[in-house]
Amino acid sequence: MRNIVTISILALVLLLFSSSKLEFRKAYKLRTVVIDAGHGGKDIGCNGKVSHEADVALKLAMQVGSLIEKNLPDVKVVYTRTDDKFVELIDRAGVANKNNADLFISIHLNAGPPSAFGTETYTMGLHTTNGNLSVAKRENAVILQENDYKEKYGGFDPNSPQSHIMFALHQSAYIDNSLRFAQKVENEFKTRVGRTSRGVKQAGFLVLWKSYMPSVLIEAGFLTNPNEEKFLNDKTGQSYMASGIYRAFKEYKQELEAMN
Repeated sequence: MRNIVTISILALVLLLFSSSKLEFRKAYKLRTVVIDAGHGGKDIGCNGKVSHEADVALKLAMQVGSLIEKNLPDVKVVYTRTDDKFVELIDRAGVANKNNADLFISIHLNAGPPSAFGTETYTMGLHTTNGNLSVAKRENAVILQENDYKEKYGGFDPNSPQSHIMFALHQSAYIDNSLRFAQKVENEFKTRVGRTSRGVKQAGFLVLWKSYMPSVLIEAGFLTNPNEEKFLNDKTGQSYMASGIYRAFKEYKQELEAMN
């Protein structure tokens, strides 16, 4: 009987100790997001008939950041660029790492045949289609404008499928939350903004390669499609797209903090 009482007391003490630890454990907070406007400066990105990717991406990035700053003041927003300047891909991830970001969002516009349309959000991963590889090749080709790119990127060749496969394996530690956020972005675009979603995809993007946190690259639509270019250059259209990304971020933040 004495042994049973002793064991019961020990169990109670352990339970109270464990509860105390749980009670005083510091809750997870998503504190910092880095927003990256793709391209810029001498790198204009892809072209529509009347617009350049670098310009539209910057407008979207600044609006997304502004919405977060206004509505979620506990979150620090850091931009990789706030004007038309050239930033090397490796430096974009460097900004996120330096600021200990909890999430990295890179915003781009797509290119293809005039008939191609829709949004798609990428995480770092192994491409499963030639289409995914083509998008990664186009976005990664900017390193050809950088000095000593072979040394900086470990001999990476933007025209080599093998190089993309090698780099795609890097972000596996963050893939679950990267996919979680990417899915929320595409869901917002489809259900709230009314855009056609081409889905969440994976490919080897250099801009995501060196980021040590959940990271996504958003292709907000095709500038090479006349209708989408018109929508993406319209102030109302840009506001809708930025609001969609903001709502996805807010939901992602709330969900992650509730889980932890």
